[in-house]
Amino acid sequence: MTWARIVRIGLVQASIGAVVVMLTSTVNRVMIVELALPAAIPGLLVALHFAIQFTLRPSVGHRSDLTGRREWWIVGGLALLAVSGSGAAASTAWMAVNRAMGTIAATVCFLGVGAGVSAAGTPLLAILAERVVPARRPRAAAAVWLIMIAGFIVTTALASRFLAPFSWTRLVQVTATVGAIAFAVGALAARGLERGESAGTLVPRGARDRDFRAALREVLADPEARAFCWFLFLSMLAYSAQDLLLEPFTGIAFGATPAESTRISSMHRGGILIGMIGAAALSVRVGTPARWASAGCILSAICFALLAGTPATGNVLAAKLVIVGVGIGNGVFCIGALSAMMALIALRSDGRAGLRMGVYGGVEAVAMGAGGLIGALGNDLARTLLGSPIAGYMTVLAAEGVLFAVAAAFAVRSGAPTAETLALRDAAGAADVDLAHG
Repeated sequence: MTWARIVRIGLVQASIGAVVVMLTSTVNRVMIVELALPAAIPGLLVALHFAIQFTLRPSVGHRSDLTGRREWWIVGGLALLAVSGSGAAASTAWMAVNRAMGTIAATVCFLGVGAGVSAAGTPLLAILAERVVPARRPRAAAAVWLIMIAGFIVTTALASRFLAPFSWTRLVQVTATVGAIAFAVGALAARGLERGESAGTLVPRGARDRDFRAALREVLADPEARAFCWFLFLSMLAYSAQDLLLEPFTGIAFGATPAESTRISSMHRGGILIGMIGAAALSVRVGTPARWASAGCILSAICFALLAGTPATGNVLAAKLVIVGVGIGNGVFCIGALSAMMALIALRSDGRAGLRMGVYGGVEAVAMGAGGLIGALGNDLARTLLGSPIAGYMTVLAAEGVLFAVAAAFAVRSGAPTAETLALRDAAGAADVDLAHG
């Protein structure tokens, strides 16, 4: 796959993320502040959008394998996502006049968002896994992630500008505009994405004829796939839990102001970018994707253990440096994880790239949905039992380090192959085809 097409995949991924980030940031904030709703309500709505992906992603991936035209699924998913995202904003405005009906409508719309993300995102990443050559995968993964993050930044910056002064009408108009632009950009970027390029895998004729449950059982029977699912679940559980903890932790432990906490959070994101770029540049020459994913988890685990101990020192500079280290570890593990996922999918030439990507995406979605909730509940429980808010944060941060450490072991067990292994497999497959036709 050419770099131009990899960039187009990044644009589609950014389009998906643009709609989602409006809901998880702006709409979430409006529900809590302007509507004075308990934080549990938007939290449950966001969790719903993740939960439905656990069911839909494998099914959508399997169906996209059967049809062989992933582009249709991507465009259809983008359309559903844009409509559902706009509906979620309208439902939030409806809550201001009729809380019960608005909440019901928002529930339906958030489920639609999850369905749209499943339909658009799963086939998209299956294309990336199938068609990018092994040596290019880490850099392709980094490019897609960086484009997606850039999309988040542009979306939130422009939305914040046009939402002022705030009104319910503006909220709906801005969200609908973001959805329309995201659909247009994503649909154009996805157009002809598969045209003229082979998947690079040899698909047995009977592989597409099996029913979903039989195919799913066969995928889950693979010990490497199961190990990778455990790695994804544990690492993404720890990764998502930190989002709701780092800023409050620095405020309570070190007395950081909201502005200072925000700057510390930006340092964490800067560390993620450094880790991504470094892993993308070095992993082509050294190690395997699975070992890079494991290394990122180990670095994250070490830094979380150090961060849990920083309140005892009272040194906010040390905490900042460690948080940057957490970000670097997170960035390395993200690139290693996506590269390993692509390598594992490419290794199996059975025509089930979409199903496999759906299984991995479903596991990731459940972990993302549960991470924030478990992190918040765990912090409250530890605070109550230990009688100190700082002790509560220290306990949860240390627990996240343990999760990353266990995830590192599962990453190695998943056995994602090297670029050389895949090249030899492809060469052997091509030789078999030549002999068959000879």
